[in-house]
Amino acid sequence: MDVTERLVDALSPVLQSSGLELVDLVIGGSQVVVTVDRPGGVDLDALAEANRAASRALDELDPFPGRYTLEVSSPGLERRLRTPAHFERAIGEMVTVRTLPDTSPARRVRGVVTAADATGFTLEGPEVPDTSMRIAYEQVERARTVFEWGAQPPSGSPGATQPGAGRGAKAGRGRTQQERERSRS
Repeated sequence: MDVTERLVDALSPVLQSSGLELVDLVIGGSQVVVTVDRPGGVDLDALAEANRAASRALDELDPFPGRYTLEVSSPGLERRLRTPAHFERAIGEMVTVRTLPDTSPARRVRGVVTAADATGFTLEGPEVPDTSMRIAYEQVERARTVFEWGAQPPSGSPGATQPGAGRGAKAGRGRTQQERERSRS
C-alpha cells in the first residue's frame, strides 16, 4: 500500500466522524492537500475542524520525514475530476475534458456528465460529437467541472435551494486554505 492509500485509509474515518467526506487527497513533494465536502457545502468552521482532525491523524501516523505543509479545502466551483467517484459526483454538471492523443474522436470536449461507472463516463451536449460520447477513464488526460455564471445548479446540488450559494461558496469562492507547517526532531 502506498503513502496516499495509507493516508486515505487513516483520514477517511476521522473526517467522517466530523460529518465530512474525504473527496480527494494529493501528495506533492512536501505538501499534502486534503479536499473535503458534505451535503450543503463546507463552511470555514468545518474546514478548520477538518484541518485539526487531519493534523492530529497525521501526527499519529507520522507518514513523512521532515517538514510538510497540510492544506485542507473544499472542492470549489471548478474542480479537477480524477477518479470514478469524482465523475459520479459530477453527474448533471458541465465539464471540460481533454483526452490523450489518438484515443478519442475529439481531443477537447465540453458537455454534461450524464452517467459514470467504474470504467468511464458519458458526456452529452451540443459541443459533444454526435451529441453524446462515452469516454473511458484511461483516455482522459485532464478533466474539470465548469462553473457557468447565471446557470441554475443541477437539481439536488448544494446551491439548488440558495441562489448564488453553489458548491463551496460559503468557504470563500470555493477554496480556503488551512495550512500548518510541522518540523520533525
